Amino acid sequence: MHKKYKTRDIILKEILLIVVSIIMIAPVILALTMSFQTPSEVFSFPPKFLPKSLYIGNFITAIKRVNMARLMWNSTIMAVVITLGKLFTGTLAGYAFSNFRFPGKNTLFMILFFTLFLPAEMVMIVPLFLMMKHLHWINTYLALTVPFLASATNTFLMRQHFLTIPKELEDAAIIDGAGPIQYLTKILLPLSLPMLGGAAIINFVYAWNMYLWPLIATTEDRMKTVQVGVKMLFISDAAKNWGVIMAGTVLVAIPTLVVFFLIQNLFIKSLVRSGMKG
Repeated sequence: MHKKYKTRDIILKEILLIVVSIIMIAPVILALTMSFQTPSEVFSFPPKFLPKSLYIGNFITAIKRVNMARLMWNSTIMAVVITLGKLFTGTLAGYAFSNFRFPGKNTLFMILFFTLFLPAEMVMIVPLFLMMKHLHWINTYLALTVPFLASATNTFLMRQHFLTIPKELEDAAIIDGAGPIQYLTKILLPLSLPMLGGAAIINFVYAWNMYLWPLIATTEDRMKTVQVGVKMLFISDAAKNWGVIMAGTVLVAIPTLVVFFLIQNLFIKSLVRSGMKG
């Protein structure tokens, strides 16, 4: 009897997961199908969930209407630079907090940790803008990237990860004559590839999806990013055609999917390792 109830519970859980998955993926499928529909199909009644043919006119219109190619280039530069910068500074800072002793180490780390609870983008938006304006960086890639090259989150994650690596490895490296930099580059970093891969995906998606700061830091259309571009589609004449808006949304989502699929194995390994006890 107990086995019967257990089987029933498993079936119910599977059904629930399937229903939840369908609900979550339905908007994505709807956006994808609408992007390939002609205007008459988009506004037809009853609604058509599958296009009669793969109509690419919506993508062409979206690209031309807001110069999407330029916006994607801007977002790519911003996301790549921010991701690399955060990984670099986070790794070095995490290494310092986990493997070095210096005055005020614990106090500095606690201050860093408490900044995780601050809505940084809302609190710092005005001071950052005034600073960028004073430096004459408005409408430049410097304004889009430099304020976000360091992250308390990355520092915290890398510190916690480095603490899980046995101290005996560092002692053995010192005996072999390796210095701190050699120990980091030749031992810690190869062991940290899954964590770095997971952090890279998170940082890239965060940077790619930034909207408020690029909107404020850029006043010229040629320096806008894709998230601002999607909003520009809404307020343009294309707002009358949801197929064009959905096409722009699909184009914006492609790079993040590509990055995820390229390093998904490292991301999954990072999740598995983060659940293991050090």
